[in-house]
Amino acid sequence: MPEPKIRTPLPEPFFSISPERFLQRAKAQARLLHVTNGSTAADTLRASGVPGKVAITADVLHEGPTPAGLPPERWRKVRARYLAESGHGGYDECLATLTRWDHALEDHRSMDELVLWFEHDLFDQLLLIRTLDGLASRDLGLTRLSLICIGEHPEVKPFHGLGQLNPRQMAELLETRRPVTRDQMVLARHAWRAFCATEPIGIEVAIRRDTSALPFLADALHRHLEEFPALRGGLPRTEQQVLRALAREGGALSFEDLFRACQEMEERRFLGDVTFLHRLHELSDDPRRLVRLEREPGVGPRGVRVILSATGQEVLDGGDDWVRIHGIDRWLGGVHLHGREAQWRWDPAHDRLVPGALVEE
Repeated sequence: MPEPKIRTPLPEPFFSISPERFLQRAKAQARLLHVTNGSTAADTLRASGVPGKVAITADVLHEGPTPAGLPPERWRKVRARYLAESGHGGYDECLATLTRWDHALEDHRSMDELVLWFEHDLFDQLLLIRTLDGLASRDLGLTRLSLICIGEHPEVKPFHGLGQLNPRQMAELLETRRPVTRDQMVLARHAWRAFCATEPIGIEVAIRRDTSALPFLADALHRHLEEFPALRGGLPRTEQQVLRALAREGGALSFEDLFRACQEMEERRFLGDVTFLHRLHELSDDPRRLVRLEREPGVGPRGVRVILSATGQEVLDGGDDWVRIHGIDRWLGGVHLHGREAQWRWDPAHDRLVPGALVEE
């Protein structure tokens, strides 16, 4: 399968500043609320000495339903139910976490500035457009809204995310923030609504438009479309990579080695280990399973060995179709694929979605 094309240029590299200059400017910016993509980046921000409060938003929006038009309380219940069912914790725990993340944004009313810290991958870009869409409908008053969104760092190669940075590097990034523009807000709202729609065509439309206001968005949404079942074999790109990695390594790998191998196939890593394990369980949950999971010494995912089945090899080679073997019941944003044929499939040769009804047996 051809690799996705890079549609948008990376932003110009930023330049670091001296700690003295940073502190001088920071004195006048004490009432800041920083919102970032997870506990690792948040902890580093707190350790950096950057002034202000730090909050997190980290829902795995590329997994499970994101239906449009729901009030916040009902939305969180839908998301919490999915997260609990897919191994992210108990329902009450997930609901409490989602509620805390959403409510943290409300602190902006008492702040001079709200600073969003994100990166270039699918996980973060979905968080970014959902956050901007939500803020677009609020009265920010005198609160300034700014953005830090990077896809590289001069001191970290290869760069995968904010979690790699040390406190000094995070502190220096604050000076690179830029005010969120109207073009960014409009693009985010359009893209988020397309992502949550019941039909995915709007995502393709969004990608074809000018997305330079959010330079990492088009490639992230393209990667999302690759998670629709493929025209040949019926597997999303992630599951194809699982089978390919196993076949390349003699048919069996530990969970950790398989996860690492699949991460290395990604241009921009976005998938966490909990989600990855859930995907493996789905591949093994059928009499004609594609992989077999065996327990080994170890705790949790580290105690799992993944073995490619004969059916898995056949599907990888294009001789059978996983959707027709197993059926499908999966949400991709607002799109619910279900039944013995996926309503939409991804055609990698032509870089587009096609209706499942047009797929030949």
